Amino acid sequence: MAIIGGGGGRAAFDPSAPTEAKNQLRTVARLLPYLWPAGRTDLKLRTFASMAILAAAKILNVFYVPFLYRDSVNQLSGVAQAVAVPVVLVLAYGASRIVVLTANEVRDGLFVSVAQNAIRSVALETFRHLHALALRFHLDRQTGGLSRVIDRGTKGIQFLLNFMLFNILPTLVELGMVVAVLATLFGFWFAVITLGSVLAYIGYTIAVTDWRVKFRRAMNSADSEATTKAVDSLLNYETVKYFGNEEHEARRFDESLARYQKAAVRSQVTLSYLNIGQTAVVNAGLAGVMLMAADGVVNGGMTVGDFVLVNTYLIQLYQPLNFLGMVYREIKQSLVDMEVMFDLLRVNTEIADKADAKALIVTDAAIEFDHVWFHYNEERTILKDVSFTVPAGHTVAIVGASGAGKSTISRILYRFYDVARGAVRIDGQDIRDVTQTTLRAAIGVVPQDTVLFNDTIGYNIRYGRPDATVAEIGEAARLASIDEFIRSLADGYETRVGERGLKLSGGEKQRVAIARTLLKDPPILLFDEATSSLDSHTEKEIQGSLRRVSANRTTLVIAHRLSTVVEADEIIVLDKGVIVERGKHRDLLSRNGRYAAMWAKQQEAALYEARLAEAVGA
Repeated sequence: MAIIGGGGGRAAFDPSAPTEAKNQLRTVARLLPYLWPAGRTDLKLRTFASMAILAAAKILNVFYVPFLYRDSVNQLSGVAQAVAVPVVLVLAYGASRIVVLTANEVRDGLFVSVAQNAIRSVALETFRHLHALALRFHLDRQTGGLSRVIDRGTKGIQFLLNFMLFNILPTLVELGMVVAVLATLFGFWFAVITLGSVLAYIGYTIAVTDWRVKFRRAMNSADSEATTKAVDSLLNYETVKYFGNEEHEARRFDESLARYQKAAVRSQVTLSYLNIGQTAVVNAGLAGVMLMAADGVVNGGMTVGDFVLVNTYLIQLYQPLNFLGMVYREIKQSLVDMEVMFDLLRVNTEIADKADAKALIVTDAAIEFDHVWFHYNEERTILKDVSFTVPAGHTVAIVGASGAGKSTISRILYRFYDVARGAVRIDGQDIRDVTQTTLRAAIGVVPQDTVLFNDTIGYNIRYGRPDATVAEIGEAARLASIDEFIRSLADGYETRVGERGLKLSGGEKQRVAIARTLLKDPPILLFDEATSSLDSHTEKEIQGSLRRVSANRTTLVIAHRLSTVVEADEIIVLDKGVIVERGKHRDLLSRNGRYAAMWAKQQEAALYEARLAEAVGA
């Protein structure tokens, strides 16, 4: 399994890396503190009580229940003459079995709180750690994949605790006790054959299960492939119809189904091999011990009850091992899933607060980029010696072609990344020396790509400040020119926006994002292509709103559309990470340089679009 490294890289192969067994032991050891959590005496008592009940039930199941059964058989077969004794023994046997089964249920009821708390704690710790990781990590990975890691890891914990702690390990302990009892009561060979048959059963099951893994993987891979093709085809229903490719899609789907069919057949056949072999091993061991016990009865060295006792012990041992193949496979998979999840917790956060980091103190909210150099990787430098200031209450716009480094500046200011050289300061404080929480609390961002939560419009606006009142939410929506639209909807602010806000248009999503940021009411505003999805009419409305709300705030505008920044106090033109021009709109036009060329090109495009619209309207 690939090890996840800091910054999204992968560790190179290391011949001295821990073996699989060591990794599994390390994973189990990593889980133990969650089963004995500090400061939770109640959970520790539950764990202790569960283990005590488990031990008591096993002792009762090995040293009392089978013997009561044996004595009952002996009495009924005429070994003793008292008629009342078998009744008492039978009742005691039945009561003992009830006690054992009840103890198991009580044990599970006690331990479930410990197990669920462990699952919750690990999942929450992983979730928080993922939020603490740098943006670089999340850009390199699929969010859905990360959620599956948590899901599989927590399910792995539950399976491991349920089957390993209360099934496999107790059965192995029980095996040792049974072997000791058989050796003491009936001799060495009873113990040897019993132990040998169980170990042969376990060894055969593990060997065949490991061999079957490749068939299971092939089946699962084909199943996933078939599902992916089906979903992809149905999601692209219109495209399929456009090109009349229904049969093509059916053939692709059938090819995957055929591979699944072949793999499923091989998996089932090999499962039959496993079951046949298990049955042979179990019954060979059982027959061998029964033959010796029968011989003992015939020779007078054993009673009929002893014959039954030996049979009872073997059945007790074999019963929990019936599903060993499945349990063994699932335990291995659970350990892998848990290891992947715990590996996430070892990923370096990359952007972390210093030990002595202080809260950001905002007085004027002045921003300073001081000779900043930055690269995502050393092969390509994005920003080269960039210096500028945004004085308190002023608006500075950064423009340039795609890939010039504009959005990188916003990410650096929000400290998604740290600069390679130079410094970024707010009111003279290096943002690397303050806590990320207070830094980000001081900045309101409207990003270029707005993604909304799958909840109501009201919730998405309130996300800017969860304790905001209904009136404040409405005012933020009004300033963002979306209040009228929301009220026109049947459910108003309770209208659900769908996954990632897909039920809203791009402009509507952008206005919700602007309202959310306005509700946050930060001293610094950062607009990263904030009006890029809006039509010209709506854009002008929002620009007026933005001018009003940013009047007393320090504002940094990242823009491609130059018409949105003509009133900025200063416009900075970036080209390949270098500031090539700076000044006010009119000054830059008069220089007839890079900015003027961009302006002319965009004005020409706007004029063409206007004429086209007129032609369509006519």
